[in-house]
Parts: sequence; structure tokens; C-alpha cells
Amino acid sequence: MSERAAPFFCPYCGDEDLFPSEEGHGAWECRGCRRAFRLKFLGLLSPATGTSTDGGSAQHDRHDD
Repeated sequence: MSERAAPFFCPYCGDEDLFPSEEGHGAWECRGCRRAFRLKFLGLLSPATGTSTDGGSAQHDRHDD
């Protein structure tokens, strides 16, 4: 089994000074902006249809005002 993937940068400030958090699996701390966040793998998208794993369409609704 391979190692867990680690984020390369903070999703909030872009800093690379990240450390695993004691909060559990997928939790990270950014020492740059002092935020804590959790990453979660949701699943794979179907390449044939371009839809998400929950059955929703990848197409956006268009609202013309």
C-alpha cells in the first residue's frame, strides 16, 4: 500500500508550510495563515459521461435575467 497523498499548498493562502494535524485522518494545519482544514477523497468521476459520482450532471444551469 502506498503512502497517503499530502497537499502541496494551503487552499486558503497558498503557503507551503503545512503539517498534519492531531485532529485525525486528512486534517492539516497551515503555519502561514494559522488555519486548520480537512481533505477528503470523494471518488472518481465517470470518464464516459462526465457526470459526478452522485449522479448529478456536470453541466451548469443557465439563468438569463
